[in-house]
Amino acid sequence: RFQGLNSLDDITAIINTPPIGGYQVTPNQQLLIKNFKVSVKSNCLSLSVFLLFFLSYHVFTQRPQTQPVEEEEVEVEEAEELGHVDTYADYRPSKSKIGISHPDRVVETNTLSSVPPPDITYTLSIPETTINRGLLSALQLEAIIYACQQHEVILQNNQRAGFLIGDGAGVGKGRTVAGIILENNLKGRKKALWFSVSNDLKYDAERDLQDIHAQNIQVHALNKIMFPYGDTATSEGVLFATYSALIGESQAGGQHRTRLKQILDWCEPGFDGVIIFDECHKAKNATSTKMGKAVLDLQNKLPLARVVYASATGASEPKNMIYMSRLGIWGEGTPFRTFDDFLHTIEKRGVGAMEIVAMDMKVSGMYIARQLSFSGVSFRIEEISLDDDFKLVYNKAAKLWAEALVVFMQAADELCMSSRKSLWGQFWSSHQRFFKYLCIAAKVRCLVELAKKELEAGKCVVIGLQSTGEARTREVLDENDGHLDRFVSAAEGVFHSLVLKHFPSEKQRREKGAGNKRKRESCRAFVSLSIYCLSLLSASWLEEMKQGLLNKIAVLGKELPLNTLDELIDKFGGPEQVSEMTGRKGRVVRRSDGSVQYESRAEQGHTIDQINIKEKDRFMNGEKLVAIISEAASSGISLQADRRVKNQRRRVHITLELPWSADRAIQQFGRTHRSNQVTAPEYIFLISELAGERRFASIVAKRLESLGALTHGDRRATESRDLSKYNFENKYGTKALDKITKAILGQIESKVPPPNDYPGGDAMFFTDMKHGMVDVGMLCSQSRLGINIEKDCNITKFLNRILGLEVHKQNSLFQYFTDNFDYLIEKDKKEGKYDMGILDLAPGNDQIYEETQEKFLTAGNPQDGQVILYKVSFFDVFYPCFRSLRRRHKIAGKTSSLSPSGNVAMLTGEKTFQTSDLVLVKLSSEDLTCMHVSCRNGRCKRVEEGQECLMGTRLRQYHMLCGALLRVWKRVSDVVADITNSSILQIVRLKTKDSSKQVGESTR
Repeated sequence: RFQGLNSLDDITAIINTPPIGGYQVTPNQQLLIKNFKVSVKSNCLSLSVFLLFFLSYHVFTQRPQTQPVEEEEVEVEEAEELGHVDTYADYRPSKSKIGISHPDRVVETNTLSSVPPPDITYTLSIPETTINRGLLSALQLEAIIYACQQHEVILQNNQRAGFLIGDGAGVGKGRTVAGIILENNLKGRKKALWFSVSNDLKYDAERDLQDIHAQNIQVHALNKIMFPYGDTATSEGVLFATYSALIGESQAGGQHRTRLKQILDWCEPGFDGVIIFDECHKAKNATSTKMGKAVLDLQNKLPLARVVYASATGASEPKNMIYMSRLGIWGEGTPFRTFDDFLHTIEKRGVGAMEIVAMDMKVSGMYIARQLSFSGVSFRIEEISLDDDFKLVYNKAAKLWAEALVVFMQAADELCMSSRKSLWGQFWSSHQRFFKYLCIAAKVRCLVELAKKELEAGKCVVIGLQSTGEARTREVLDENDGHLDRFVSAAEGVFHSLVLKHFPSEKQRREKGAGNKRKRESCRAFVSLSIYCLSLLSASWLEEMKQGLLNKIAVLGKELPLNTLDELIDKFGGPEQVSEMTGRKGRVVRRSDGSVQYESRAEQGHTIDQINIKEKDRFMNGEKLVAIISEAASSGISLQADRRVKNQRRRVHITLELPWSADRAIQQFGRTHRSNQVTAPEYIFLISELAGERRFASIVAKRLESLGALTHGDRRATESRDLSKYNFENKYGTKALDKITKAILGQIESKVPPPNDYPGGDAMFFTDMKHGMVDVGMLCSQSRLGINIEKDCNITKFLNRILGLEVHKQNSLFQYFTDNFDYLIEKDKKEGKYDMGILDLAPGNDQIYEETQEKFLTAGNPQDGQVILYKVSFFDVFYPCFRSLRRRHKIAGKTSSLSPSGNVAMLTGEKTFQTSDLVLVKLSSEDLTCMHVSCRNGRCKRVEEGQECLMGTRLRQYHMLCGALLRVWKRVSDVVADITNSSILQIVRLKTKDSSKQVGESTR
């Protein structure tokens, strides 16, 4: 019943009227019309069916040019109510009511904002004057309160619980840490330990204490204290040390031989003061490094210490959380007996489990993570095209490396060294660094042009890179007795050094083979019968092979690009115009007369250690408008457009070289985006069109995705937007690599065709790729067995090695790989196997009702951790009916037209109908039953088994587990797996009718 529609004839007229505007009815809609007419004639048209027809007819009508895509019929999983929404929510303390608002807008991921922190039971001792004057903002005071409150908890292993501050760069972790030290000092705990990454940050620690009027708390550098100490002036206060100092040892021996022993003696027995692990991601890989083991050892030897982990990055992967032993996530009294149990469970579940970790830590009161709003910050990727001259040089280099591999293998075979891991480790690491330098050099010209435009627009430029190329520069200096009259090519140096130092030789075989009692393996068929692996070539001929390679490298070196850092400084006008903040000691510069020389970075009155701070001041004062930073400057240096400095131009942060890990990436990006800034920065990521170079973007994207999930509770939180499309280091990348490798070898017939623009067609593509993958060591050629897949063939190796292919070959191979990668993801999405992370249940629907809730207490710390089982329901007016009809009539069409995003768009977009235009109609019994009754001859397996089945109806019911999920994660997964043969539990977020937010695991 609609206004203007008085009979079924009116509806029939609408059906027979052709679409306007050049649109035409698709075959799918013709079938829909046919079925609709049947309903009209039989006088059994329901309101929902008419709505369905009207929307389908007018929304899904296509233009004449569009061809319908035929796809196989798939079983659509009932997750249509799920969808992604905005990632961040404005943050304000929910339970702490003291303090003045933070000076800048701060946000929290929607996921973390959906779970509440525990109630506050701790009473703060910080003076009201400090609070009222805003020396510590409300956000910082909240973190101090929760940290001190968590320190009141004693874990079941009799160690005091710790706290993790995961605030992003610029929120003010330093001042928060200073506040925790002040609070404990006021409680009578006069000693504290503060560990950081650099001795220079001691001055930042002193500044943070002074900023909150706690200058009476002295900061003592560990390397300045004489042991055994007897000076009362250093017996209290903060002992500041670097992580590297933890593993320091004295050659003198004695009672205080190790720094760790000195620290323990300074703390004295029964120490219950604060230990700050600032930038704690530096202590990652605790089981594999001396530094990490020392961090764990210190915590074990001071069981009552109040531990605070502070870092914007926390841990980039779950395995790097091992040093956070005081969080009480694993160990006695928890669901995970050991860290390995915890790691296995989390890695098995994937990113979804990491999201649960962050939420569980916040609910338990051991974690807080806020960050500056990115409003005003722009991100973009600039893909750089290569000119023909550069491609020519690159292709020459690729061919020479392929030739070098053959020569190395011949020499190694003759000397029976072909199985030496150290030899090939050196070869392939040099191979990777060589092409990495070429990738970076390809972007220099574009970067300079881009930067100069930004400078002309009144902005200033910060350039981030990792490699300085200093090692090769110093080698050339040594070769020329300390003199240098030209810019050096870092790429040439890597290649030259490999051949010079690691080319197989008889001397090398004798030195490395001494004492090796293992049975020698035969190297090739033609030497397998040789008992002693005698060389068939003379030592002089081996030397001739080596010299031939060196000569070819020297010829190629004349065309290779120069050291990127030196070239950039030169193109921007020299050191007088550029603030360099790197770890290198010297540089090559152009003098006023045009000549080139090597000079030290040290200046009169300033040591190398102090020069980075001096250069930072020059940039912030506006003396220099271009800054180049490396990892050495990634921690502790602020380069934002601060209101307190002279240079308030907008920062344009250009990443010339993507850092190797998210740890480093977050630190670099945080240098230019901090509190109290006049303008937010612009971020530009430069990526060349070289397919292999996306390897580095892939690493960062993977780390950022993992980091966002673990450190901020939402995997989308620290994705650098565009970079997420380069994330190949996952199970889909591994499967795609396996498929393309087998397809290239002709072992399988791929469902994904190779690039259609490859010269010579498909046959030539597979032939070239087979030879190319042999050239880069991904396939091995054996005289008897032919070409086979190299052992340890993995996605990391693949993305490294394809750097060594010629430009057009690597681009085509990479395209073939990504096509397979995308195909596998789409396939899993259709089959309901794709892990979507945290999704929103019924986004845009504000009529979600909470029907029941059951509360359960869980084991763990704190003891009163709760898991709540909710039953929620809502009505979905349109979509189930359409899906049901689609299946009943087997309407063929693109499944993507029924995707969650399409559903959300229709539900939340413009309203086609007004409620006032509708009246109630009588529904048939069929409309009230599940779709199985209609499409399976009136039989529904679930109903026959005595269960409720709502599939295909408008009523949606879900059960959600919320609260301390980490503690019951494994048990719930096991139970669900037993019942459903799948352990996948979708993590969802919803907002009920009474505006309460929930995040949890969902099941129908």
